[in-house]
Amino acid sequence: MTSGGSFYITTPIYYPSDLPHIGHGYTSVAVDALARWHRQSGDDTWMLTGTDEHGQKMLRAATANGVTPQQWVDKLVEESWFPLLKTLDVANDDFIRTTQSRHEERVKTFVQALYDSGYIYAGEYEALYCVGCEEFKPEAEIVDGTGPFEGLKVCAIHSKPLELLQEKNYFFKLSEFQDRLLELYKTQPDFVRPDSARNEVVSFVRSGLKDLSISRSAFDWGIRVPWDDSHVIYVWVDALLNYATAVGYGDDPAEFERRWPAYHVVGKDILRFHAVIWPAMLMAAGLEVPKGIFAHGWLLVGGEKMSKSKLTGIAPTEITDVFGSDAYRFYFLSAIAFGQDGSFSWEDLSARYQAELANGFGNLASRTVAMIGRYFDGVVPAAGEPTDIDLRVQRTVADAATAADAAMTAFRPDEAIAAIWRIVDELNGYITENEPWALAKDDANRERLSTVLYTAAEGLRALAVLLSPVMPKSTETLWDALGAPGELTAQPLREAGTWGQLPAGSRVGTLAPLFPRVEQTA
Repeated sequence: MTSGGSFYITTPIYYPSDLPHIGHGYTSVAVDALARWHRQSGDDTWMLTGTDEHGQKMLRAATANGVTPQQWVDKLVEESWFPLLKTLDVANDDFIRTTQSRHEERVKTFVQALYDSGYIYAGEYEALYCVGCEEFKPEAEIVDGTGPFEGLKVCAIHSKPLELLQEKNYFFKLSEFQDRLLELYKTQPDFVRPDSARNEVVSFVRSGLKDLSISRSAFDWGIRVPWDDSHVIYVWVDALLNYATAVGYGDDPAEFERRWPAYHVVGKDILRFHAVIWPAMLMAAGLEVPKGIFAHGWLLVGGEKMSKSKLTGIAPTEITDVFGSDAYRFYFLSAIAFGQDGSFSWEDLSARYQAELANGFGNLASRTVAMIGRYFDGVVPAAGEPTDIDLRVQRTVADAATAADAAMTAFRPDEAIAAIWRIVDELNGYITENEPWALAKDDANRERLSTVLYTAAEGLRALAVLLSPVMPKSTETLWDALGAPGELTAQPLREAGTWGQLPAGSRVGTLAPLFPRVEQTA
């Protein structure tokens, strides 16, 4: 558990020429849910996301569309990436663009410091380069082409021909940090998670590190190398530095000291940049390494990784327009073990929506509020002396809240939701077992009816608090319908399991279905 200190968490910054698909949305809502959880738990929370706007790939796309690179990225960010955050109800604290002056100037300060310290030198380089990855490819990611690319070397990720580049570049002495990185992984075993990702990184570093080319001279769309303006800084070095520049590195030491270091959540395909190159750069600059790197798995559609280029990309709005943003957030954060690959299908989404959200949580909320309205004129009744069955519900709520907090702290939103859902199942069983509609037929059972409906309403109060980081819209609606005091997002999450916080006498409102029926189309 954290203790009210800094919790700075980031998504990777996204390449805006790749239109947002549900894979990007998955990362964003996962980080948002973690940030919301810690923010509502009293931690000094800061969530960063943004876009990576330099590099040869962006320059070529702009040229092909007859505009300047800046015009191109402005259009993409405004039309696609800002709307993504609104679509998915992402409450980020900052959005950094690598073309912003605050970033560019601070990047120059960082790189100049490495140069002055002797960690950068001039050299010549020849290697196969993938424009899609913006990376000189290691042997393990170079394969022989097939079909129209037969006889060529292609990128194992993009399946497109690689370009042989020969340039005079500047190099970062990455090889000098091999032992220090291995010591980091050994002394901080949670630095890279999950274990499968950590094992991959350790194996990669043990096999030997080569110095990293950190500049390009064949094009000019990038941040100029401060001591040699004929070069621009390699786009990945530029991009990684956003995590530090966004919180004041270089000219706002108070903000940087308050926020840094960060937790980074990334897709496993960019793990090495974040778990190897990035901490080595920070070590060279004399700065703290990140608190941790968490690599989540890929979203698979039809067995293939989500990708617009392979026609497996699905826009988030294709889901939210039908099921809503809360269902999107719930589905991806609960249906996939965070850190592992997960398969998406419309059939699975629809089934979970109906069973877990509409019938499970939504129906529980609707009938509880409706029964309080019907049997107690809309006023939450006071509970009588609890029975063993009532106490079982109280224990379930307390245990679920504790388990969910531990899971969120461990970067496992899927396990947190599973723990919270035990309350949903417990309350549905409790209502079925106690039959408040039968109790209401006899005034002699009035006290028992009061206890049952208070227990159900108080359980819903806890559910609204615990689920608010995952489903902010529906839980806000439920909170208002319960007549609960205060703002939902102001309720301390780590106290959510403490029983009896919904005051008797609160007046419930009307509650439309939280998750309306979705008409199935052929």
